[in-house]
Amino acid sequence: MALEIERRFLVIQEGVPDLPGTLYKQGYLSRDPHRTVRVRMAGESCWLAIKGERVGATRLEFEYSIPVSDAHQLMDLCLESPIEKRRFFIPFGNHVWHVDQFLGENGGLVLAEIELQSEDEAFQKPDWIGREVTHEVRYYNSRLSICPFQSWLANDDSPSED
Repeated sequence: MALEIERRFLVIQEGVPDLPGTLYKQGYLSRDPHRTVRVRMAGESCWLAIKGERVGATRLEFEYSIPVSDAHQLMDLCLESPIEKRRFFIPFGNHVWHVDQFLGENGGLVLAEIELQSEDEAFQKPDWIGREVTHEVRYYNSRLSICPFQSWLANDDSPSED
């Protein structure tokens, strides 16, 4: 069984190492609360992912490499405009953090994810890790595709770091 155990955090930008990142573009073919279907592009690498409903920090995840031409066609079928972000891979302790700096309508939002072997696995947090948002739906990528971060700012609903 393919399980993803992931925790997400806001990033305190001042402390993030300056590393080269990779541009990601992703769109959603389904945002059903019980399953999402996503197409993602990063240069010449493209994937189709099917993710189940989250229970705690765990959910089923199936991800498959697909040809670039298929990814472009699938992106045209997506429900809304795709999300764009720059992803950085930052080793720290025994893990690699995935840091996403969102662009476009989600610009200004920076999130970090860590994938774990179990929900209770211990891990070290770098100084630049802020508040945990694993269970906050508004920070899910699928939600950001329909309610972008900039619209929160317009409604004075910015995230807090405490």
